[in-house]
Amino acid sequence: MEHSKRETQTRFLLGALLGLAVFLLLYGFGPLNVTNDAFLRGGYVEQDIQQHYAGWLFYRQSPLGLPLCFTQRINWPAGLSVAFTDSIPLFAALFRLLSPLLPSTFQYFGIYTLLCFMLQGGFGALLAGLFTRRTLPALLGAVPFVVSPILLERAFRHTSLAAHFLILGALYYYLLGRRQNRFAYKGLFALNCLAFALHPYFVPMTYALTFALLAEHAVHSRRPAKPLLYLAGNLAATLAVGWLFGLFQGGSSSGGSGISYGHFCMNLNALWNPSSLGLRWSLLLPVQNQVLGNYDGFNYLGLGVLLGCLGVGLWALARRKTVHPLLWCRRHFCLLLVCLCLTGFAVSNVITANGAVLLRLPLPQLVTELATTFRSSGRLFWPVYYLLTLFCVAGLARMFRSVKGRDLSAAALAVLCAVQLLDLSPALAAKAASLRQYGPAVADTVTGTTPALCETSGFFEAAAGRYSHLIALDPLKQTGLRLALYAADAGMTSTDTSFAARYDEAGAAAAAQKYRSAILGGELPADCLFVTEREETFLALADAARQAGAWCGLLSFRDAGGAHPAIYVIAPGLGDSFSSPLATAYSEAFPFHLADYSDDHWSAGILSLNLEAIGRQEDENKVVLFYDTPFLRRKLAGAKALRAGGEDYPILNVSDADEGWLMVTLDTQDARALAGKSLEAVS
Repeated sequence: MEHSKRETQTRFLLGALLGLAVFLLLYGFGPLNVTNDAFLRGGYVEQDIQQHYAGWLFYRQSPLGLPLCFTQRINWPAGLSVAFTDSIPLFAALFRLLSPLLPSTFQYFGIYTLLCFMLQGGFGALLAGLFTRRTLPALLGAVPFVVSPILLERAFRHTSLAAHFLILGALYYYLLGRRQNRFAYKGLFALNCLAFALHPYFVPMTYALTFALLAEHAVHSRRPAKPLLYLAGNLAATLAVGWLFGLFQGGSSSGGSGISYGHFCMNLNALWNPSSLGLRWSLLLPVQNQVLGNYDGFNYLGLGVLLGCLGVGLWALARRKTVHPLLWCRRHFCLLLVCLCLTGFAVSNVITANGAVLLRLPLPQLVTELATTFRSSGRLFWPVYYLLTLFCVAGLARMFRSVKGRDLSAAALAVLCAVQLLDLSPALAAKAASLRQYGPAVADTVTGTTPALCETSGFFEAAAGRYSHLIALDPLKQTGLRLALYAADAGMTSTDTSFAARYDEAGAAAAAQKYRSAILGGELPADCLFVTEREETFLALADAARQAGAWCGLLSFRDAGGAHPAIYVIAPGLGDSFSSPLATAYSEAFPFHLADYSDDHWSAGILSLNLEAIGRQEDENKVVLFYDTPFLRRKLAGAKALRAGGEDYPILNVSDADEGWLMVTLDTQDARALAGKSLEAVS
């Protein structure tokens, strides 16, 4: 269905205004205030948004150079592109260039998300407009795209992944190209390049649709040369954009997450399971079970689209003599192929249904490593997801285009929108309320560097201005994002890579080991603040660091639930000048804990699982495990018992037969009460 250029522009503009309205209704004007970073620092939905903001803060303080978005202030001194902190490279580079003109506090994530919603509405209206000549049905058809659950679920959570308009745009050009018997569109070329500048996960999605268009055109026209040249040129330009924004420098295919392909897979119930990160997405359908990382493979269609797809499918089967499915499949054979490939990749080799893992298909190691480049495989279903949404919208528009001589497509699509919005109302209400709760004062329970709503140790205020580098002795899995914000605010660099999506894991581990060796050798640079979350690392280094004049200890914070351990610190030059009720300085009386170790036989440092297999049934819940450190060797040497909560557990034996571990046999029937508790050795 052809439209004039002016009609196309009008529909795109009206769709963009629809996206603007939905954004403002959901999030208000707060995120558009560029000096409002409270929701970023507070970790809206989850902490990942702190990662995005920290990357921008580090990059803003870095000198300009090529490639863009590269900063040595992260993963210091090797550096890393903020593309790997999901800081939206295109926007980070643009506003870095404008940085001298910007206020001291500046965030662009609200503006970016607004543009994503507007472009989503614009391309949604264009897609719906391919199947109706009237403007109102086209706008109503855009609504399911703008309030798409998978878009709303990512917005301000994985902010850069809100650019779903890239998929809609590629899908629009695919359909337009098949109708016009064309393949070379400047817009499609630009979308593929733009994908790398926003988030690499969109690259295989847009290129899958591009490949479908080019392959089908080449086969049907029997002239493959020009489509191949177009594809080669587009790939070259896309790779150039990737280099320009630093995606090929400082990262790796998998990072250091320890999670490989198959974990974040799409559950077979994803299309009708309205659950993600504990948020209920349906008023009418029940939440179903998930396993592994299925939450990141969230692909709930919404009840309106589900019912619409069912109705349109039955209608299409009834009309199969008019439009035979095999003829359609023949015309769009490559689109079907890429949909099957994307769906298979999303489901992965670990096939899950509801709360069960049905099957694990073995893959060659090389294939697993390559697939782990896009380890959150459930996202790759998004093009198929939007094709299903379009199938519903287009089918309803055609079904009701002529009913007894009247065009009722607008009424049918209005019903679709009403059912969809009603079904999604719990999630829409939660989204609308959650962002508005962030005011200008948000506590950082670790560093206390923002106006505090809870009591912190005060250490980071005492250390202000003393250190230039934050040195992570291990990946900071729990506190890394908050400490990244602290380091950026304080003008420090950071060696921590735990808040980056991809990084050179081997290089980071080697750098951390270098610093640990330096501390053991008594070499503590005065401008470096050392931190770790691992007790065993701290206890292995604390003696040497303390002898070199560093303050060593555990920092805690207190909230309504009481005091909680946060981070172990080695602060050169601070000596004994710092004290706080929420800071435990290292001494011979320092508390220690069981090793947090679990495998087939150990559970949180207690020998208690599957002991029949190793013939140690008599040791069940009696043997506990510690990391072997000089401090613990001194504490356990000659100790008669371990004390926890005022109760003594007599020691029968201490063994160091396994390198790196100390195993202690206790005279007790159940040592599980010691898990997680602070212990002391009783002589």
